[in-house]
Amino acid sequence: MFDAIADPTRRRLIRLLAEAEEIPLHELTAQFQMGRTAVSKHLSILKEAGLVLDRKVGKETRFRLNDAPLREIHNWLTFYNKFWNTNMLRLNQLLEEEEEE
Repeated sequence: MFDAIADPTRRRLIRLLAEAEEIPLHELTAQFQMGRTAVSKHLSILKEAGLVLDRKVGKETRFRLNDAPLREIHNWLTFYNKFWNTNMLRLNQLLEEEEEE
């Protein structure tokens, strides 16, 4: 998943999909200075990572964001953010105690 969101184009696609309920491929393609094939490849990577869902409506493919994997990342990062903040606070306290001695 981290590989999928590492690319700036894919992060922009995620943002666009987060701002709308569902977007057709041609509307997504219009937001980029690249061809439909390139945008489709980026969407395929996001789909493989479980971040994007698609459905056919006639000849058109529509995409929407599946934010569940992003919530998992957020929860994981939140845990480690608290972990490191707590440890840095402890280290700071130890250094202050050493300076006082």
